[in-house]
This record gives sequence, structure tokens and C-alpha cells, in this order.
Amino acid sequence: MYRWKAYNYRDIKAAFMAKGYEVDEVWQHLDSYDVAPDFAEKVSDALRAQKYDFVFTVNYFPVIAGVCHDLSVPYVSWSCDNPLIAMHHESVFYDTNIIFTFDQTNYREFKEMGVKNIHYLPLCVDTKRIDALLSARDATPYKNVASFVGSLYERNSYDRIEHRLSDHLRGYFEAVMEIQSDLYGSSVVEEALTADILAELSEYFTLEKSPGSFSDLGLIFSTTTLGYKIAQIERMRGLNMLSKKMPVTIYTGSDTSELFNVTYRGSVDYWEEMPLVFCGSDINLNFTIPNIKSGLPLRIWDVLGCGGFLLTNFQAETPMYFSEGEDLVSFYSREDMVEKALYYASHDEKRRRIAASGRKKVEKHHTYEARINEMLDVLKGYGIHIF
Repeated sequence: MYRWKAYNYRDIKAAFMAKGYEVDEVWQHLDSYDVAPDFAEKVSDALRAQKYDFVFTVNYFPVIAGVCHDLSVPYVSWSCDNPLIAMHHESVFYDTNIIFTFDQTNYREFKEMGVKNIHYLPLCVDTKRIDALLSARDATPYKNVASFVGSLYERNSYDRIEHRLSDHLRGYFEAVMEIQSDLYGSSVVEEALTADILAELSEYFTLEKSPGSFSDLGLIFSTTTLGYKIAQIERMRGLNMLSKKMPVTIYTGSDTSELFNVTYRGSVDYWEEMPLVFCGSDINLNFTIPNIKSGLPLRIWDVLGCGGFLLTNFQAETPMYFSEGEDLVSFYSREDMVEKALYYASHDEKRRRIAASGRKKVEKHHTYEARINEMLDVLKGYGIHIF
């Protein structure tokens, strides 16, 4: 396994080990996921020194795909981010790849491109790990009426280039972001980036691509630029609006100077503190970054796994796994979020019943043990030895 900063890396590793696998880790900071000769050599040396059933990573790395392809070693990856710019690379077509993605829209897009070895696999949660933590720690210091854990994306690249754009482009993008920032369950951004707009944008925006990459200006700008800026707008406006009606707390490493009535409590550790926030908060908010087109982000699974009540923006895949108003509550606009937050904050029994149902469902159906079993069943079809 390549060990990097993905939050769910440790849970996935533990699930493999629980199945009987011996897991060796390789680590090196990568400035590029596409071209890294020293790292490629390190991985190659490890694979030549010992026979492995497969190489695994959270998210997809072209440099690892290349090494595995050269040595005919299966390369298994499971995405937790979308879209992965790194997947828009010619290596994605290698027959040694077995790619799992948590976003069904992303799965369909790559399937339509002709990527054969790609599979849909949603994210999940380790309820046993969380139970052990919650039984040993007191969540009282993390008691909140409503809380949000996450980034405000205030250091987005759109703000860095906005002053260089023409008045026409700036006004156009402001209108697109205004529409998208309060539109949940669908996206207007890609359709808004027409050929004429992209042609004009190319005069101001330099696209840097690694060899083998087939990402384009529309993909890069819609995700790494507009996507993060829209997320900032959604989160700032949503938290500010709700804080006018009820106490709201944020746990983040972001600059909160533009949150006017929100209590700031710093960032929290994913493993040791975040579950206490989710357990201790009456209402846990989720704002899915618009780059995730239909899938359910890790925060949704984590909140439910902690037995927390979840109030989340609607995602197209939510009804595939959860019953609305029984396991969680979705909102469809900022006004809807505020109305539902006020309602459930004052209806303790209903809120606790929904939280308990959501927790029961993920514990029964959506653990890492269950997901890794699904993954291994797929790998059997590729002739990979499975314990």
C-alpha cells in the first residue's frame, strides 16, 4: 500500500489485515502523481524483491499504475475524491488496473471513455473503531447545538486569478457560481463552460499538463478553480444564515473572519476528536463540495457511524442507501437547511430516532469489512488470490 494523507487509509489497511493479508507500506512525498522517477524506482524495487497479490492505493496514481503495468502486477485503487485529475491520464486504460470509485457519475464517465476495469464502490465507516473511542472518551466538551467540521476553501485559486479576468468572464462566472451555490443534486458548471467561454478563458488561464494527461481546460477550471470557490460560497453563506437563528460551531483550520456569529473551535483530529464532535452535536451539517457529482462524501458516513444526527445537502446517491427522514435529513436550499435545523433542534425525540436509525443502517450494511469483502469478490474475477 502507498501510504499518504487520505483519512480512510488506516481503516482500509486494518480491514485488509483483518482478512488475513500482510500489508507492506511504501511512502514518499510526491510533487507529481504522474512523473516521479525516484518513487517509481522505489516501488519497482519492492515489487521485484517480493511477490505481492496486488498493490493498493486510496485514489489513483499514474506513476504507480505505470510501474505495476511494466511488472504485470495488479494495481487496485479506490477513490475518495472526485474528480481525480490524476485519473484523466492515458495509464487509466492499462489492463493491470482495477479501479474502484465512490461516485457513480464518475464511474459512468470513465466507463463511457472505454475504461474496462472500473467499478463502483461507495465509501463507508468503521463503527467498531468509533465505538471503542466513544466508550473511552467524554464527548461533553464537544457539545454543540449545530456544528460543521471541514474546510471553508477560502484559499481557492479563483480568488487569485479573478482580478486578471475580463469584465465579461468575471460577471459570467459570478452568475454561474451564484446559481450553483444554492443548487443541490445537480450541476450547471460544466454546461456553462461553453467552447466560446473556454476560448476566452484560455487567454487568462494557463493549463499545465503532465505527459500522458488528457485533462482539459474545462475539467481543470470547473473543479480546481470554480468548484472550490463554489464550496466556499455555499459553506460561508449557509453557516452565516443558520447562525442568525441558532448557535453554530465550526471546527476548521480555515480563516473564519467572515463568519460573523459562528463559534470557532479550531481544527480537530480525524481519529481522536472528530467522532466526539459528531456524537456531541445535536445537528451535524454536511456541505458536499460540488466536485462530487452524485456520490456520498466520507463525512456523511462518519457522522452516521458516530450515531450523530445528519443534516446534509441532497446528493443523487443518498436514496440508494438511506431513507429520507428516517436515517438522515436532506436540505435542498439554504432556507430549507435553516428551517429543518430549527425544527429538529427543538424535536429531540425525532432527531435521536433518526440518528439511531442511521447508525444502525451503516453498522449493518456499510462498514469497511463489508466494502472490502465486496472489493475482494470483484478481484476474484480478475484471478487475484483472495484469502
